[in-house]
Amino acid sequence: MALILKGAVKLYYYLNDDIADQRVQNWPLMRTPWPGVALLAIYLLTVLKWIPKYMENRPAFDLRRILFVYNFIQVLLCIYVTYQSLKLGWLNNYSLFCQPLENTPEADEYAWKVCYVYFCIKLTDLFDTLFFVLRKKQNQVSFLHVYHHWGMVAVSWSMVKWLPGGHTSLLVPINSIVHIIMYTYYMLTTWDDAYKKSLWWKKYVTQIQIIQFTLLLIHFTALVLIEDCPFPRVPSYILIPQNLFMVLLFSEFYYRSYIKTPTVKNK
Repeated sequence: MALILKGAVKLYYYLNDDIADQRVQNWPLMRTPWPGVALLAIYLLTVLKWIPKYMENRPAFDLRRILFVYNFIQVLLCIYVTYQSLKLGWLNNYSLFCQPLENTPEADEYAWKVCYVYFCIKLTDLFDTLFFVLRKKQNQVSFLHVYHHWGMVAVSWSMVKWLPGGHTSLLVPINSIVHIIMYTYYMLTTWDDAYKKSLWWKKYVTQIQIIQFTLLLIHFTALVLIEDCPFPRVPSYILIPQNLFMVLLFSEFYYRSYIKTPTVKNK
């Protein structure tokens, strides 16, 4: 037992200190995983237990103005991080097929302005679930929704901690572009209830989500197949099943919401 504990402690220090990117070690929430773990635990307890219990005998909050401002800020943040990721990397000198992690002043800027800001956006994304609960829309707090938000915080933190740039960071502009579309849609629906019926692109947001994870799945698979790529392959072994799982979850949601349900209603 003592040997197992000793090995676990050694592994922890290896992951947390030895192979971590030293540029980010003193950035907020990056020194150790525990503050992030605590935030995610509070998130789960808040949206699944504490707030639902608090709202049990209370009317739903009208948060339309707050939601409009929140979605507007999210759109601006996603535009910023997309612009920086393209300017500093993917439209500059980054390769789609094999992009190693660089150690230059430009790479330091990319780590901060792209990867770390993206991680902060994933933290603010968690408010999306809180707003659902406060509006008594608990049915929208599905496993897919919670798992997706929870998982993206973990993935983005890991990216900043170990590999803030390079091949796997393509998920930043792709995911951010999707969220620009998604949060714009949400912003319009909070502006006027009439948009909820007139906006025809609701189901296409889900289609774009599926395309997003499919593209990332291909991108991470390429890293495994290219033998001489100097970028570490370990992240791909984690992100490939993760993105495949997300493709399946979103596809199942799309089938239930836009294929099976209309058919049942017509019958």
